[in-house]
Amino acid sequence: MDSVVLDGQPLTLAQIEAVSLASCPVTIAPAALERVAASRARIEQILAAGETVYGVNTGFGKLSDVRIPEDKLVQLQTNLVRSHSAGVGQPLAEPEVRAMLLLRANVLAKGFSGVRPALPELLVAMLNAGVHPVVPEKGSVGASGDLAPLAHLALVVIGEGEAYYRGERMRGGEALRRAGLKPMELAAKEGLALLNGTQAMNAVGALAVARARRLVRLADLAGAMSLEALKGTPAAFDPRIHQARPHAGQIAAAAHLIRLLEGSEIRESHRTHDSRVQDAYCLRCMPQVHGAVRGVLDHVSSVLESEAGSATDNPLVFSQDPSKPHDHGVLSGGNFHGAPLAYALDYAAIAVTDLAGITERRIDRLLNPDVNEGLPAFLSPDPGLSSGFMIAQIVAAALINDCQVLAHPASTGNIPTDGGKEDHVSMGMTGAIKLRQIVENAERIVAIELMCAAQGIEFRRPLRSSPEVERAHEAVRKVAPHLQQDRVLATDIEALAAAIRAGAFNEWCESC
Repeated sequence: MDSVVLDGQPLTLAQIEAVSLASCPVTIAPAALERVAASRARIEQILAAGETVYGVNTGFGKLSDVRIPEDKLVQLQTNLVRSHSAGVGQPLAEPEVRAMLLLRANVLAKGFSGVRPALPELLVAMLNAGVHPVVPEKGSVGASGDLAPLAHLALVVIGEGEAYYRGERMRGGEALRRAGLKPMELAAKEGLALLNGTQAMNAVGALAVARARRLVRLADLAGAMSLEALKGTPAAFDPRIHQARPHAGQIAAAAHLIRLLEGSEIRESHRTHDSRVQDAYCLRCMPQVHGAVRGVLDHVSSVLESEAGSATDNPLVFSQDPSKPHDHGVLSGGNFHGAPLAYALDYAAIAVTDLAGITERRIDRLLNPDVNEGLPAFLSPDPGLSSGFMIAQIVAAALINDCQVLAHPASTGNIPTDGGKEDHVSMGMTGAIKLRQIVENAERIVAIELMCAAQGIEFRRPLRSSPEVERAHEAVRKVAPHLQQDRVLATDIEALAAAIRAGAFNEWCESC
């Protein structure tokens, strides 16, 4: 896409990826800036009237009852950003930070945050210039939003902290200077408006779910290749079966598998004399399992996209109701609470873990001489002297166990914080980080299946598979060559997983 225009409305995962991964330019709609200015004018009116309003001229959290003098309001916002910058661990990846900047700017563009237009404009300018704050990935409980991660982002806005600029890590102020940008001195409410919100968990989660959505479609392809190598039957993908249980994801997965396998010589070679009535579940039930994962990811995507256009800071600034003279229009609530995302991310983690599990079962069937339809043991050209892909299945099993542990829900673990003021938290950022790891593991497991299935198909020569599967076979072989004798497989697994992430197989992952 040519550009993304922010107006405070929901953003699609495709838009988030376009900005985060492909540096698509970002602008803010003029109408959105007008709303932002009107919201700021309301804050200025409140300050001029001397009213006491949380987040504008009070302390925060447990200290919300403390009134702050007017001459200390700028210092209050700076103190807030500095004190909350307590994140630890590895920095978020550059695309994740870009997604955070994008989502935070879009939330401010809704016009409910009481900030000056210059603030979302600076976030967008940082995006377009490639100034990426260093944001540690750990330290958020996802209750008053992702406070620590967003504080580290805000540090660079005020010229502090650290940032990457053109691949070099440096002080935040220096990164802004080199990009031709100036830091801001935050006015009343602006520090809080930057910190309250779910944009860290939304950013990490959105990019992970976008990867997972491609992966579940690629699993159809890997499964189709395994079916061919194992001389299985596509009869279980007949649309009549799936119309009788009309889950949209199941129907779509079955149709995709039918299309992938159309025109296979391997299938025709055993159509009339196949003694098997049914294949194992990992082959026969691909539409049901892959389709269910599609359904989960569709739901989670809708949650993430809706959140991308939601006002999630606190308090929110609304137009004053003339019929309520004592209502200043600044309302304190809990839109920063990450529960909707936390539940969704845990749901996605469970589904992707099960996708990885059924993939590993197909890998085992390809390698196990007791069930692999006459293929050599472990797909080795010389079983015994060579171990073939024996250890690749063991690696997949280890990755599955990692996924199973990570699939334990984060959202059920509450630890009260802030002196009991924030007594129920979402742990949504934990959910996002572990989902990212599960997806990364699953990419490697699908890579192992692609590698093994490609080898298995070669043992069916001179018969050819379907045109789609043969093209996919060629794509695999561009990355991982045929196994003639034992070699280091780690290189092939990582290269195929990297190719998956880089989009080498995207033509089988889109519009299906």
